[in-house]
Amino acid sequence: MTEHDLQNSIRLELSKRGFFTERINVGSGYLINAKMMDAIKKACPSLREVLDKIPYFTTGAVNGRSDLSAVKDGCTHYIEVKVHPNKPSEEQMNFLRVMRERYGCGGGVAYSVDDAINIVYGGTKK
Repeated sequence: MTEHDLQNSIRLELSKRGFFTERINVGSGYLINAKMMDAIKKACPSLREVLDKIPYFTTGAVNGRSDLSAVKDGCTHYIEVKVHPNKPSEEQMNFLRVMRERYGCGGGVAYSVDDAINIVYGGTKK
């Protein structure tokens, strides 16, 4: 199962349980594929100065922002979705810690749908 597949499975199950879920896409790049940009620069060195002026963009989400958020009954939970053997980055763990400690939200890392359910219900499956 891919991380994307797991995210969709989690969203579906939480939706069945009455949660609003949201997936945050995080990324950066050019308006064309980065590999294509590199190939154009290599093939047309005379255009490099012009090509270097093409804006590079990043999405508005903060570094470490969790993949999913789930909201129900006035409570927000953040879920970082991973598949083995992948592990969350330090920035992702810091985001979860800040959301829990500073803002009182739920949050954690989910390697399965059951993990996500445990996160939103505070460790007790419902």
